[in-house]
Amino acid sequence: MTLEAGPHAPGGASTGRDAVRSRLIDVAADLLAQQGPAAVTTRAVAAAAGVQAPTIYRVFGDKDGLLDAVAERAAQEFVAAKARAARDEAGRGADPLEDLRSAFFAQVDFGVANPEVFRLLGDPARVLRSGAARAGLAVLRARVHRVALAGRLRVPEQRCVDLVQSAGTGVIQTLLATPAGERDPQLAASMWEAVVAAVLVQDTASAGAPAAAEQASAATLVAFRAMAPELPGLNAAERGLLVDWLHRAEAAAHD
Repeated sequence: MTLEAGPHAPGGASTGRDAVRSRLIDVAADLLAQQGPAAVTTRAVAAAAGVQAPTIYRVFGDKDGLLDAVAERAAQEFVAAKARAARDEAGRGADPLEDLRSAFFAQVDFGVANPEVFRLLGDPARVLRSGAARAGLAVLRARVHRVALAGRLRVPEQRCVDLVQSAGTGVIQTLLATPAGERDPQLAASMWEAVVAAVLVQDTASAGAPAAAEQASAATLVAFRAMAPELPGLNAAERGLLVDWLHRAEAAAHD
């Protein structure tokens, strides 16, 4: 007996196909986590799921399509949790920098705990076609935007997004490439501090008065650029023009 959906399957063929698809993803994810990508063969997945091997090709196109689905589901679950946390944080007026910090460490923890999924999601071609990856990036951008609105960001928002994302990915790759017993437990914290030093306004004591004043000026420009699209009293064309001016000024300040 297989999991194939027949014409009289409860809920209809579509529901049956969805159940088969979900079961195949479950099985492939288990094999991936327990034995690595080499174990995720069409024969092994089909046998464990109780279906014929051609079912995988009908549902996913090929083995790579199945791996895409495994990575996408894991990413969707992680991103959904991040999005809920981000909404809760914004709703209670939490410190935007602490929210961004928590998200950074959550990303690192997820990658280290799910190495095979991380490697799948680290494939640039897979990321480009991943809806979950785009959703995750949107959550990160929203968090960075809140830091900018608070007047604490002295670099363009996109640069901060790129730095946070790159730093997290680099930490995960380094930790996974190091034997578990030899990993530096402070690596993520040190990388986070490096990102903070590169993107945030520093106090006068650590930056020196002239540098602190320059950073404060840059942060004001970034904050104004962040709030410009929502400024009241302007029509769409005026807002667009203001945003363009501020974008050019921001870019010139960081050339």
